[in-house]
Order: sequence, then structure tokens, then C-alpha cells
Amino acid sequence: MELGHDVTCLARGASGDPPEGAVFVRADRSDGAAYEQVATERWDGVVDVARQPGQVRSAVQALAGRTSLYVFVSSCSVYADDSTPGQAEDGALLAPLQGDVMENMESYGEAKVACEQHVQRGMGRDRALIARVGLIGGPGDIFDRSGYWPLRFARPASEDGAVLVPDAPDLVAQVIDVRDLAAWIVDAAHRGVTGTFNVTGDSVPFLQHLETARAVAGHTGPVVRADQRWLLSRGVQEWMGPRSLPLWLADPDWLGGNANDSTRARRAGLVTRPLHETLADTLAWEQTRDPARTRQAGLSDDEERALLAALARA
Repeated sequence: MELGHDVTCLARGASGDPPEGAVFVRADRSDGAAYEQVATERWDGVVDVARQPGQVRSAVQALAGRTSLYVFVSSCSVYADDSTPGQAEDGALLAPLQGDVMENMESYGEAKVACEQHVQRGMGRDRALIARVGLIGGPGDIFDRSGYWPLRFARPASEDGAVLVPDAPDLVAQVIDVRDLAAWIVDAAHRGVTGTFNVTGDSVPFLQHLETARAVAGHTGPVVRADQRWLLSRGVQEWMGPRSLPLWLADPDWLGGNANDSTRARRAGLVTRPLHETLADTLAWEQTRDPARTRQAGLSDDEERALLAALARA
């Protein structure tokens, strides 16, 4: 809107209000009549973030003749091989989900593959932009992955300021700032870019990511590295969720899952800000939130203190 575009949001409205200035069309995409209010208009571009194949299929059917470009926000989870860093867009994909409904997150990658196929079949490759996105972070990250480390370094759980980190010297991390992702999608759509792209943040060693989070938090206390096998034996989860260390991956079958090649997207205009800026802004946002809330990812203070004590005894 700030760039002069007229924006219409079609959604249930369950996740909050649309941006100021946008036209809001309330609709449930599981309803066959969801697109009646927008299917009579002509659109320069459609941006779809769905993960349910049936919703994407019905949207393409309703809007293919009404738009010049269909942008589908997919995921790097579509790749069949997550063990090798540097996956490019020509990597083998998972088998597409059969059916219209993804029942649980275990089939998320397969569902996104099916969604991509619906877009490409309905629009043709010359009118489709598929953005395979990596881990999204930045201010507003309600999944708590990109905000966990800067906040943990800013608010250590232990009295001596110690922070527990995994000893993962071979792990690579990528976080794309949601603001950079959104800017590229809008710009690419405006320019009529088509094709399939890995849209990710810069690849940096995971330990460097932690050092950046520590720096933006101004942490000066001890950093306690724990053996990865020890963490797993203590029930610490990888990547996300309760009792986890976010962004950490120990399983060798997953070491490439957050280390994909974004060269093609960068050649198509993707620009990402420095990691320290993303983490600093995310920390500032995190510090406005209720510190007593239950986080979606990470260790609680009690869990961190217990693990530090157990590690010290060991």
C-alpha cells in the first residue's frame, strides 16, 4: 500500500485484523463459495500462503482467469533430501499429498508439493511464482524460534548469567527476516518474475548465529556448551517446540534442512538485511511481550537451570 498498490485480503479474520488501508474480504477457504466476492475483479497478482491443497486448487480454479500472476508461498520442506546443505531448486521433491486436506504437520512438506502442482497446472509456469521459503524470523515471530536466543542471552535463567547452548560446530543456520521476504514477494510480483526460488536468509554457522544473538543482547556471562548426545538423552528437542533449543539440528538426516541455496532468488532481486539487525529488532519486540507467557519454542527458565545443574554435576 505504501508503494501505491491496492491490496485486498481474503481470510477468515481469525488471526487478527488486516493491515490498515487494505480491503478485507471475510471468507473461509474451505467453503466452495469463498471466492465469489473477488472472482469478478481483475488482479495484477495473487499471493497465496495456504498449506491445504484443496484450498489452493479451488483458489486457482476461481482466479486463474482473473490474474496475470499467481505467487505461491511454499517451503523448503518440499525437498526429499534434508541431509545435504546447499539444496537448489532442482532437488528431488517429496511425493505430493494425495487428497485436499493436510491432517497434521507430519505431512506439511507433501502438502506444499501438492499445492505447488495445483498452481503450476492451473496457471502454467509462465504465470506462476513459487517461493520456497526457509525459516522465517524477525519481529512478530509468534513461533518463538528467531526470538529465543537473543532473549535468552538478554535474560539468562541462572544467577551467574550462564546460557546453555548446543555444541554443534558443523551446523548451518538460515533465518530470513519476514520484512525482507515480504519486500521481495511484492517487488518480484510487481516485476512479473516467474519460476521457482529458494527464498532464505544467509547461511551462517549456527555457532556464529548464537554469537550474533549474544552480541545484540549484550550478554557477558558464561556460555556453556553441551554435547548434542547429552542434550538428546536429557529429552531436549531439536528445532522447535516445548523443551527445545530452537534452530538446533543434531540428526544428520536434517543437517541440510535449514541450509538451502538461495542464489537464484538473490539474482532475482532478493536482498536480506544483516542478521544482527534482524535479531536486534526481534529482541526489542520480544521485550514488549509478557515474560510469564508460555513460549512456543525453547527451554523454560526452570528447564534451563536444571540442565545447567545436571551438566555441572556431570
